[in-house]
Amino acid sequence: MSTPGKKVAVITGASQGIGAALVRAYRELGYAVVATSRGIAPSQDADIVTVQGDIADPATAERVIAAGLERFGRVDTLVNNAGAFVAKPFIEYTQEDYDAVNGVNLGGFFRITQLAVEQMLRQEGGHVVQITTSLVDHANSAVPSVLASLTKGGLQSATKSLAIEYATRGIRSNAVSPGTVKTPMHPEEYHGTLAALHPVGRMGEISDIVDAVLYLENAPFVTGEILHVDGGQSAGH
Repeated sequence: MSTPGKKVAVITGASQGIGAALVRAYRELGYAVVATSRGIAPSQDADIVTVQGDIADPATAERVIAAGLERFGRVDTLVNNAGAFVAKPFIEYTQEDYDAVNGVNLGGFFRITQLAVEQMLRQEGGHVVQITTSLVDHANSAVPSVLASLTKGGLQSATKSLAIEYATRGIRSNAVSPGTVKTPMHPEEYHGTLAALHPVGRMGEISDIVDAVLYLENAPFVTGEILHVDGGQSAGH
């Protein structure tokens, strides 16, 4: 059985890469975790509940938060990590691309965050973190990405809006804005090209993003922050 009274983190896009590393990191902090993604496998850890589903579907959000409350009775942190990225010239995006990216990046944020914040208000405290992209603040002609900017840019604005709306009610809202990170999403043969996009001359590591989320988790005076972890990209070239 899980330990009662533990803090609880909900993590989307949790089956691989940054999401899977965040699950491990929050468990090491002593949190119980509700982990969701389309293909996530069950966990042997009594303090991890896994929920399979497409986060673009509001019904998945309902199931994820319900599972957390049923098993652990609370929700303290939500990390909106699930993301879809399609890089194409603007005029080549299809309606399917638009629907898919909006569904995950905006739809996947919207309902689960409403439900999490509702519970956090009952508890009089909580923390919401979005994972965005440095391309929002630093467009690059070598990486055409209007859909990423449209959706993740919306998340960055929503991050600040949430922070201010709930600032007096104990709920913080922050975002981490990564550069390109070594995850299964990026085949190794492209690593050299991707490294060169960053002023520091290398890609980010998954641990760089996890460390940034954990900093925000443990920073009670920080809210409405967009923390760039992007090898200098947002500063310039």
